Amino acid sequence: MTEQTGVLTHFDAQGNAHMVNVGEKAHTRRVAVAAGTISMKPETFDLIASGRAKKGDVIAVARVAAIMASKRTSELIPLCHPIALTRVAVDFELLREQSAVRCTATCETVGQTGVEMEALTAVQVGLLTVYDMCKAVDRFMRIDGVRLLEKAGGKSGHWIAPDEKNP
Repeated sequence: MTEQTGVLTHFDAQGNAHMVNVGEKAHTRRVAVAAGTISMKPETFDLIASGRAKKGDVIAVARVAAIMASKRTSELIPLCHPIALTRVAVDFELLREQSAVRCTATCETVGQTGVEMEALTAVQVGLLTVYDMCKAVDRFMRIDGVRLLEKAGGKSGHWIAPDEKNP
């Protein structure tokens, strides 16, 4: 695995922001996995877990929102390339002891640039949707730990977050 450090690729030699030229890169299968959590009061967690939230099935709505957001990443993040995603999977884990919900998104494509931003965007929007659907009963919810867990494909190869190798 090789990793470029200390180089900001979205700036040219004069320091101007630009969209990175990926035209010469090889088309490869690219995968990214991101995750994050939203913590809440136990009562709020129970509403979600039981499916009794006033606005409906929080997890189902959040999953659709996350998938939709992944497909619109280039519209939200100014220098991201539009990407033809070949797969987006969004999973939610109910963490009863922590009164939290963990969202994990996996995005895939075959192309010339990675899908890390799509996975990260999916997680953020999925968690924000949980917040939106439950804010009437709990404005103290907190979104934490959104980060890239794994990426594969391209010249930098396969990368796994150090603390995810042996969870």
